[in-house]
Amino acid sequence: MGIFLVTPITPFATAAGAAFNTFTIRQDVSPKPLPVIQGGTLQIGSVIKIEAEGEFTTTATPTLSVGVHFGPIAGTIVTNAYWEYTAATVPSAATAWPWRLEWRGKVLGALGTSCSILGMGEIELGTSLTAVGAIQIPSTAALRTVAIYDSTIANAWGICAAWSASSASNSITVNNITAMLIYGP
Repeated sequence: MGIFLVTPITPFATAAGAAFNTFTIRQDVSPKPLPVIQGGTLQIGSVIKIEAEGEFTTTATPTLSVGVHFGPIAGTIVTNAYWEYTAATVPSAATAWPWRLEWRGKVLGALGTSCSILGMGEIELGTSLTAVGAIQIPSTAALRTVAIYDSTIANAWGICAAWSASSASNSITVNNITAMLIYGP
């Protein structure tokens, strides 16, 4: 019989995130501080689980890309999106409509500077104030495995997004992000 351990990835954000708008290039939209996996923490077979939820507001009919990213914490976080849904068409005139993301990634292969993580999940985007539609992430099977994670250094994890059109009315907010590390035999 094995011993299993589930541990939160800290630090925890101390407040809901800000509303991000007027951008068309992928950026981190997470509440701060970001959860960090310290170097040397992962084991082959470990599972990383990220959950996040928030709201979005739109004008016209933009597209929205939302996903999970990680990057080294030294200096500025580099927003490398690895598991995301790209170009989801969202309804026009949405006001504070909900979204929710759940993603899981399993550590495969050798640990080190080119550690592989196989991950997938789903994002639920509001189709109205009270209904959602689910979309699988990442958008293709080929994007499920990322082989450039450096497990020897500390990496921050977060939620990234990008709009197709820059407008003060196209806004996304991450109210909460939860990150967990699951160890097994």
